[in-house]
Amino acid sequence: MERDELVDTVTRLVGSDPEPLKCREKGHGAGHVCLALSDELDLAGVVDGISGRYGSSRRLAMGGFTDPTVDATTGLPLLAPFGTDVIDMRAWAHAGSWIGAGTVRVGGDVQHVVLVAERPAPVVAGLPPDATWVERVVAVTGWAGEARTVDWDAVEARLGTRLPTDFKQLAEIFGSGAFDGYLTLYVPESDVPGMDLVEHAEYLAGFAARSGTSLWEPYGIHPAPGGLLEWGSSEQADQFYWLTEGDDPDRWPVLASEDIPDTWNRFDGTAAEFVFRMLTERSHPHSMARYYDTHWFQSYEE
Repeated sequence: MERDELVDTVTRLVGSDPEPLKCREKGHGAGHVCLALSDELDLAGVVDGISGRYGSSRRLAMGGFTDPTVDATTGLPLLAPFGTDVIDMRAWAHAGSWIGAGTVRVGGDVQHVVLVAERPAPVVAGLPPDATWVERVVAVTGWAGEARTVDWDAVEARLGTRLPTDFKQLAEIFGSGAFDGYLTLYVPESDVPGMDLVEHAEYLAGFAARSGTSLWEPYGIHPAPGGLLEWGSSEQADQFYWLTEGDDPDRWPVLASEDIPDTWNRFDGTAAEFVFRMLTERSHPHSMARYYDTHWFQSYEE
């Protein structure tokens, strides 16, 4: 099986109707499927191919050492079939599936493995009533990536405004990527073209000033007083802004528009609340709960 064929097979398994997976490998139980790999297949190329469709991976094991924090909601179903014989394992989450690629010991040999396993829905119900919206987003996506550090003083100085507290937390915890592969989060210092929060804001401001466009009417673009500041977009060309009205950025409402912003949906809540409700409420105007029961964050960080 060639690399592209293997990645296509992974995609078919991930996108198939939900039914119990059962592996044909001797001694393996239900809940996953291992895919046959040729000895000549380059595992690094396979990892690149999967990453091209499902974003950056998370390491569950490296050099024979397994991350001790891994549990059922953060990738354990990819390790369980191999027990202590796992050498390396990378993981990707997509809806109700885990995708894994790595190396394991089989007898006296080392073999490459690629598998798809069932991914249980992360638990949100157990959160305390006073959990923040950011904590709820982390819980509902099962996110366990490494947090990043951002020089917010420098970012805010360049933008000429303070930013909402919950967005800063989202940006540090999640980094560059997309919720449910749909809502892309713009963060400072992103390596992904077009997804750097500050550079994008400067681009829109420059475009608005040069063109004199009425594209965003009845609103202006930041740094115009009370102007729009974009913090995310969707794969369907929806755009998500703050309306920077008032001196307290934690009270800025969210405005959402379609590709041509002639209609606006106003949401009087924070960006983190918007994301959480988008993931969990079927009545949300940009709902992903209509399509997925299990949610994830697709990272673009290297």
